Amino acid sequence: MIKQNVCVLFGGVSPEHEVSLRSAESVLNNLDPDKYEILPVGITKEGNWILYGDSDYSRLPGNEWLHCARNRRACISPIRGQGLLIFDGDRITHRAIDVIFPVLHGENGEDGTVQGLFQLAGIPYVGCGVAASAGCMDKCLTKLTADRANVRQADWELVTRLQLKTDPAEALDRVERRFSYPVFVKPAGTGSSVGVSKARNREALLAALENAVRFDRKVLVEEFIRGHEVEVAVLGNETPIASVPGEIDAGAEFYDYETKYITDTSTLYIPARISEDASARIRETAVKIYQAMGCRGLARVDFFVTFEGEEVVFNEINTMPGFTSISMYPKLFAASGIPYGKLLDRLISLAMEAFYEA
Repeated sequence: MIKQNVCVLFGGVSPEHEVSLRSAESVLNNLDPDKYEILPVGITKEGNWILYGDSDYSRLPGNEWLHCARNRRACISPIRGQGLLIFDGDRITHRAIDVIFPVLHGENGEDGTVQGLFQLAGIPYVGCGVAASAGCMDKCLTKLTADRANVRQADWELVTRLQLKTDPAEALDRVERRFSYPVFVKPAGTGSSVGVSKARNREALLAALENAVRFDRKVLVEEFIRGHEVEVAVLGNETPIASVPGEIDAGAEFYDYETKYITDTSTLYIPARISEDASARIRETAVKIYQAMGCRGLARVDFFVTFEGEEVVFNEINTMPGFTSISMYPKLFAASGIPYGKLLDRLISLAMEAFYEA
């Protein structure tokens, strides 16, 4: 059996660097070594690319992997046919790459940037293309597309860094004219709830906006939806399928970065504690958003289901959701009959299919 050379990218110049390391640990430990020749390439916070020289992937979280003596500098060449360039002093060698699995979250990984590099290099890759990655990463563009697709979502107001700097009172007044408290404040271009806050009054709103503009020049202020937080995993290219929905009980103010990855206060319910009718509507809407955004490969689509009336309200979409041992995306498909290892096989097959059928 001829093995496929799979380059797994992790880390990245991103606020979600640490999440990527945890996701990559799980992905690397679940790729079948009998099927794949694995090339683990880490990108440091400073932007250096390193071919990791060990198979002990437990060293990734905490950055112990950086100190492996067998590490070598490396990069993916944009020149077609060169694949992975590996630097040994003054000597440069290359390894062919059959497919890239970019386990990169957020900025410079999930936003179309590295996807553009893969396109130039002519290498198949797991996940959405350049346009869909960029569009889904920008919550403003996602909101506009959802509006056009007639999908119910939380109402929102855009505040820019420049507006907050030049006339903060006007920005606050505009939000307060539109919404009652509480509201959610989100940077337009982050995932994993980085920079997200819940504001209950004007003072907290100003603090939340000032925090959010540290991560993006565009910030969304959203109405508060009182309901279940429900997520569904989507898989496929032209004919995507949606998993059974799962529910998150944050056990905190909301499902923020700390609750997702640091504390153990949250509880997951698979399937979600909603009716079969609401579950069916969520799965249908998830596929609708996925296709409207031009996604392929995979995405996780997040919703609220209101406590009263079970109205399905779209929240956001993530084109490279977490793949940690506790992440919802692999758990949802495991509950739907596709275990972690088989899921990775399917994602790699979809990447090859998308490339060669383009």
